[in-house]
Parts: sequence; C-alpha cells; structure tokens
Amino acid sequence: MKTIQVNTGRPYRIQIGSGLLDQAPALIAQAYGDRRPRLAVITDDTVDQFYGDHLTALLERAGYPVCKFVFPHGEQSKNLQTVHAVYGFLSENGITRTDVVVALGGGVVGDLAGFAAATWLRSVDFIQIPTTFLSMIDSSVGGKTGVDIPQGKNLVGAFWQPSLVICDPSTLDTLPAVYFSDGIAEAVKYGAILDDSLFRLFEEGRLREQLTEVIARCIDLKRLVVEQDERDTGLRQQLNFGHTFGHAIEKQAQFTITHGQGVAIGMVLISHASERAGLTPAGTADRIRSCLRQYGLPTSTDYPIGLLCQNAMGDKKRSGSKIKLVVLERIGQATLHPVDTDRLLSFMTEESDA
Repeated sequence: MKTIQVNTGRPYRIQIGSGLLDQAPALIAQAYGDRRPRLAVITDDTVDQFYGDHLTALLERAGYPVCKFVFPHGEQSKNLQTVHAVYGFLSENGITRTDVVVALGGGVVGDLAGFAAATWLRSVDFIQIPTTFLSMIDSSVGGKTGVDIPQGKNLVGAFWQPSLVICDPSTLDTLPAVYFSDGIAEAVKYGAILDDSLFRLFEEGRLREQLTEVIARCIDLKRLVVEQDERDTGLRQQLNFGHTFGHAIEKQAQFTITHGQGVAIGMVLISHASERAGLTPAGTADRIRSCLRQYGLPTSTDYPIGLLCQNAMGDKKRSGSKIKLVVLERIGQATLHPVDTDRLLSFMTEESDA
C-alpha cells in the first residue's frame, strides 16, 4: 500500500493498493479512531452491482451503521434533481454533521456525492472510493465537487476536500475498456503539462505494465498542484489542458461522447492552435495525437470549431471578456494564455498572430 498525504486546509490521506476495498473499514477506523459515524454510501446502479453490497456488508460487520443510495449511472444523472434526491435520502436516514458520506464509483458519483456532502447541513465529511481510472487519478483528489446544469458542465459546485481517499486498482478489472481509456486521456494530460518522462512512458505503450505506479504518480502530481493552489486561481487551472473544448464537445454531443474522449480531442485542438500561434513547438500536437490513438482515443471532431467556441463561452475559466486557455510551452510544461473572447475563434483557426 502506498500513502500520499495531501496538505490542504483540510489535510487527508490517499491510500493506493490492490485489495484496499476489503480494507476500507480498517482505513476508515484509522481516519476516525474509535468513533463509529453513520456512513451514507452513495453510488450508481452499475457500480452497485459489483461493489455496493460487498462494501456495505464489510462496513456493517465492522460496526458502522450504513445506509445506501443508488442512482442511475451516467453524466445525465449529475444534476440538481439527483442532488435533491440525495438530500431527501440523507434527511430520512438522519445524517448529521458527525456522520460521513461515502462516494463509491467514478467521477460522476464522486462529484455529485461530494457536492451533496459539501452542502448538506453546510458540510459533512465525505470519503472517496473511486472505481474508475479517471476518478482515481483526477476527480477524487483535490476537493472539486459539483453538478451540471443545462448551460454547462460543473457550473454549480463547491470546493470540499475528502477526509480520505481509497484507491484500489483491482476494481478496474470490472471497468469497460471505453471508460479505462477515459482515464488514459487524463493521464496523458498530466504527462503533457507536468512530466515529460511520464508522457514518454505513455508514448512507449508501457502504461498497463506500470498501472499502479502510474496511478500514484498522477495523484502525486495533482497533489503538488493542489497544495499550491487549492482554490483554482492560478497554477491549478493548468490541469484543465484540453478541457475547455473537451467540455464543449461533451455538451454539443449531449454527453454521448465521454469526458476522456472530449479531453483527448480538446488537447489536440488547442495544441494545433497554439503551434500556429507560435506558443508551442511544432510537432507537439502530432506527438499527442499519436500517443492518444494507440490507446483508442479520438483526436478529431466533426463539430464546427465556431460552434465549439460558442459553447466554450460558458467555461469556468472565462473571466469577463477573456478566457484562459492552457497551452504547452513544451511537453512537460504548460502555461495559461488569456485570449479575448471575441478573438477565440480566430485563435483557433488563424495561422498566426492570435
């Protein structure tokens, strides 16, 4: 088992290791001592089939009072209507400020359960038990929680750090290949913006043979960023490489395109544009495209770039008349490049001087 300590305003540990799901009661006991809070497990119907009853049985045998809420899987459920249903469930089960929400699942579950925990009774503790590659290396770490509204993705949310994260790579054995690829897109992002040696590992096709080490490295990279910029006001925004247009693609496709697929396309689109603008070395976009393709990820879209720019106007990184784009100075190093919103389309299409 590997332990990573995250030192934010609310410090917590991330535990990584195969078989840790079965050790969840012991790990929770380490975090809460002799206290036995009521645990409200929130999961989706897909994850519940594999791990829901198993986890609740383990916790109950360890002496924890447990209740469980299950909602339909998918991005379409990540909305305020589902959050309201969670609030009703927490109320009916008497969840108080001394109790704990447990998010069991992927990014949708973690984001939604974390937001419910952040806002129920003005905040109760929550634990992340991610079961997808993407949620292990990205969304379960750093305290960003939230839901979607018709105007855009993750526009309603809160910063609320978990009290514990339990990453068990063996749960990835039940993950469909398309969702494992989603995580690969985020892992490639980490290499592209922060670690050229990690990016080369992906280029060489060595991800699966070093999966646990890759998970730990990606988590540690995010830890380093979050500790410096917990509230996403500067450095942490670099973690959104590929996301501005990735989210725009997801929205346009009504989430029939997955998050990782959108981010993969977004990284290639922005890298081509920043190359044309002279901000990124020539050939960078081709390296990213080749790397992503060997893992079965898409690297282009039929949606018109003008339409995607229009969708991007609702991006969280927009500030007044400017939008901050994440561009690569080189593989392994990124920077923020503000662009006037009325020049976004020209930046994405013109050959120079954007």
